[in-house]
Amino acid sequence: MTLVEIIPSLRASLPPALNGDVWPAGARWADHGDLVVGGVSLTGLATAHGAPAYVIDETDVRLRCRQYLAAFGAERVAYTAKALLSVGVARWIADEGLNLYVGSAGELRVAQAAGFPMDRVVLYGSAKTPEDLDSAYTAGVGTIVVESLSEITRLAATAPAGQRVLLRVLAGPEPAGLSDNRFGPRIGTGEAEAAVARIAGQPSLRLVGYDCSVGHQVSRFSVYEREVRRIVEFCAAMHARHGAAVTQVNLGGGHAVVYSGADLGFALDAFAGRIRAVLHLELDRHRIAEPALTVSPGRAIVSRAGLTLYRIMSVIRGQDGRRVVAVDGGMTDCPVAALCGGAHTAALIGRASRADLAPATVVGRHNDIDDVVVPTLVLPADVHPGDLLAVAGTGAYHHSRACNYHLVGRPPLIGVAGGHARTLVRRESLADLLSRDADHCGA
Repeated sequence: MTLVEIIPSLRASLPPALNGDVWPAGARWADHGDLVVGGVSLTGLATAHGAPAYVIDETDVRLRCRQYLAAFGAERVAYTAKALLSVGVARWIADEGLNLYVGSAGELRVAQAAGFPMDRVVLYGSAKTPEDLDSAYTAGVGTIVVESLSEITRLAATAPAGQRVLLRVLAGPEPAGLSDNRFGPRIGTGEAEAAVARIAGQPSLRLVGYDCSVGHQVSRFSVYEREVRRIVEFCAAMHARHGAAVTQVNLGGGHAVVYSGADLGFALDAFAGRIRAVLHLELDRHRIAEPALTVSPGRAIVSRAGLTLYRIMSVIRGQDGRRVVAVDGGMTDCPVAALCGGAHTAALIGRASRADLAPATVVGRHNDIDDVVVPTLVLPADVHPGDLLAVAGTGAYHHSRACNYHLVGRPPLIGVAGGHARTLVRRESLADLLSRDADHCGA
């Protein structure tokens, strides 16, 4: 029998258990309700850097990189930068030996500033601008992903001789419940074969493999298994008809992460073993050489490593009696509810409370009906303005999708590791916002 069972009144004073699938590795409770991540007190961090603030645990990011490399092997994992990118984060990814998928000249410029090896960079995107391509050529980007027939003509006319390309192909239907708006020639319509033939006819381009996208927050292995079967069948057909002997198949990312106890996670090691077994069976059946099987996760590398600190500004009662807790951020810095696949987990930090627990909804500062940070959360009944909340699982897409709605500056990105905190991206100021206003600048 536990002490809580003997003295039930203690239950409310104990901080919530930290789910290791949701909170950064090594996160722990400290005295007075403080939460420590990367050896850093989050209460102290909020005092030093203000709120709202993004916090990213470097050790957790590096751990996830190593887990992916252990599962798939060296040079078989690329990080997709759109999930989260700064010069500091790019350096961590480079240090750990991952390759990098970038989707714009801006992401490429950050990678260059980090000293990321350009031969390990892949440029992708359904509508690459002239600036994107020119930047890639100048930098010497190793590989470019072709995502449409028309793009082949553009690349053939502008790319340096021998440019390595991956062809993005759509092997199966869009995952259930999602609109069919992915880019890439479809295998079943003849478009993908036409793209292979067109690339083969361009001496300046070298087709090295196929690139896939199966969706987001995918937890079922069967989705990827079907993709592998279709891709291997396609590889065999293209080799027989066009002599296209590719050396790489990238299955993309989309691996599910856990935002709350209700979400399904992704068994990485079991997946790697299973997908290799399926690949070998299909290769034997079609009697073709084995291409390198690669993956390009983004969210799965950084989501758990990140959290966001908010300061509570007000607490009211809604029409249904539920408490509505308003924080100093919101949809400008937590814009991805539709991508999360489940509600975030959050906790009161900075003080211990003996009050009873009760449901609440955490909303932002913007007075919009969809400005909801956490739809349903159990918090002590005595939460009040000035309290701190830590929202878990915000490492992916929060910083990268933050905006200036209501002309609110974007929060800083603070890296923590080994008991030290450092600013990776500083807080955006009002002067920053006005600096782009031409009338103000010309005044």
